[in-house]
Amino acid sequence: MHSHCKSFINTFALQLHMLEVQNPWWLGEPDKSWELFESLPYRVRPNWLEELSMKPFSLNFVVGPRRVGKTLGIKLLIRELVKENPYRVFYFSCDVLEDYKDLLEVLREYLRMRKRKGVKGSFIFLDEVSLVRDWWRALKFLIDSGELRNDVITVTGSISLFVGRQVETFGGRRGHGRDVTVMPLSFRDYYNLFYDDFFPSKGQEVFEDYLETGGYLAHLNGTLRVEELVGLIKADLKALERSTGLAREIMGAVIDKAPSPVSFNSIAKAVGVSPHTARDYIELFEALHLLLQIPYLGGDGKLYPRKERKFALRDPLMARAMELWTRREIERDILYEWVVQEHLYRAFGEVFYYRNSYEVDAIADSLKVEVKSGERAKTGRYPKDVRVLSGKEVPRFLYELPS
Repeated sequence: MHSHCKSFINTFALQLHMLEVQNPWWLGEPDKSWELFESLPYRVRPNWLEELSMKPFSLNFVVGPRRVGKTLGIKLLIRELVKENPYRVFYFSCDVLEDYKDLLEVLREYLRMRKRKGVKGSFIFLDEVSLVRDWWRALKFLIDSGELRNDVITVTGSISLFVGRQVETFGGRRGHGRDVTVMPLSFRDYYNLFYDDFFPSKGQEVFEDYLETGGYLAHLNGTLRVEELVGLIKADLKALERSTGLAREIMGAVIDKAPSPVSFNSIAKAVGVSPHTARDYIELFEALHLLLQIPYLGGDGKLYPRKERKFALRDPLMARAMELWTRREIERDILYEWVVQEHLYRAFGEVFYYRNSYEVDAIADSLKVEVKSGERAKTGRYPKDVRVLSGKEVPRFLYELPS
């Protein structure tokens, strides 16, 4: 047999093996993730699964921080879908692929296999596809050729899905598809792991735990350490060809100035870089779902984007990771403020602040909230429409916010 024939057969066999390993349900075997899930002390079927479109043709994009539970959520959905016909479900973790050509060949191999099985439409899950160079080219080609017209495709990834504008290349090719953002658990979802109803005494107790562990179920279950979170953030920055050292300095400057409003110029000056560079890194932190930018809303109801803005780390465990990375210490009352700002952002899709003779930490919809807790508690009189929260009132406030 000629050597190039042997090489082709070996490559073909390797691809088939990769497909079978990642889709054990084809062989009538359970996925390891299902067994792991059942062994976890704290487990929940994620609410975000309901946001995905399951109607052909759909191209869904699922984004969020690393280790937030995107893959496990997808695997739980697959467990439900394989009951009808296991060959209708295809999952592939793309971190073993180099470029779009590899991805195209993997997808074509599955399409050939399902044809042999008489399957006409599938649920296709491509996990961490943003790690594959020019991944979008393979998907776009198959969509344009009509080969995926009866399918529901769900793509998961992190930062580079949107930073590289790759998602925008699918304009008019999404069908019923939706964008879904996965974040760590909110305080209410975290609290409901322990209790079905809100009890003030337990609320404060659970909230103190939440400030330590954040909403990462993996951390709560002992399968994620804070150090790993730092490593994953650095890996994302390297993948985007950014300096991890400079990123650490800019994040440190943001923490140093918290919770006060600050300008890009001020951060740039503290680090010794241009305002453009400071802004670039901060927008990357935002796209990584690490940081929330909170702009200024004037008393006239107008947004002033050029004024100083507040920044909030979006989850308490992220804050712990950034403390470790930047060698800073974040005071507890700052965490209180950040958690309130983040939860209002999740509830209403935007959050602002106001500052004049008095300060309002967070404005969202019809709510105006000032958080007063710890040594930094602010004094002064506030208008009647501003809700001033003491530390012990924060847990109930968060619990009662719309989800």
